[in-house]
Amino acid sequence: MSEVQAQATELTSQYIAQVTNDLERNAKEQERIGQEVEALQEQLRALQHDHTVLVNMQQALGSASPASKADTASVPSVPQQASAEPKQSKPKKAPATGTKKAASKKPAASPSVKASETAAKPSLVDLIRGHLEQESEPRSAAEIAAALTQAHPDRSVKTTVVRTSLEGLVAKSHAHRSKQGSSVFYTAAAPSEPAPAEPQQEAVAAV
Repeated sequence: MSEVQAQATELTSQYIAQVTNDLERNAKEQERIGQEVEALQEQLRALQHDHTVLVNMQQALGSASPASKADTASVPSVPQQASAEPKQSKPKKAPATGTKKAASKKPAASPSVKASETAAKPSLVDLIRGHLEQESEPRSAAEIAAALTQAHPDRSVKTTVVRTSLEGLVAKSHAHRSKQGSSVFYTAAAPSEPAPAEPQQEAVAAV
């Protein structure tokens, strides 16, 4: 009986060790996938923001041409009605001019809204890059996340998302990564390296 009990305890300990290892691997895999999902969600929010801005610009540019067509279409209709019924021509002119003014005012208000939207919400990658360029010493992902949270309290900045974005900047040679012990620190790339990328960002912002 003692040998059977010993074998049973050995099998139990082996199962416990295997389950523990599986749980650790599962937890690490969940954390890795969670970081990737958060990074993709951040990129999706940036793309959705750009999409809304472009849609507003398209609507503003498209609303200008129908307004001119409405002006040309309303001009010949007024003298025809005046020749047939001169008394009814006067009240019809007032709503026509009112609609023209309303049509001219709507597209004028949209550019200011677009400018405020583009200037109010820079992407997280731009914020991280700007913070690294301002800092002269290496910074960890946690320090950068804390600094961005203080500078932008209206945005939820998570350390995992910041770390993933930093790794993306390192892959594009926009930042450098250094390891001190068990900690990883990041610094901005040399001024000569990101120089060609800046005019591209300005061109995109101008569009």
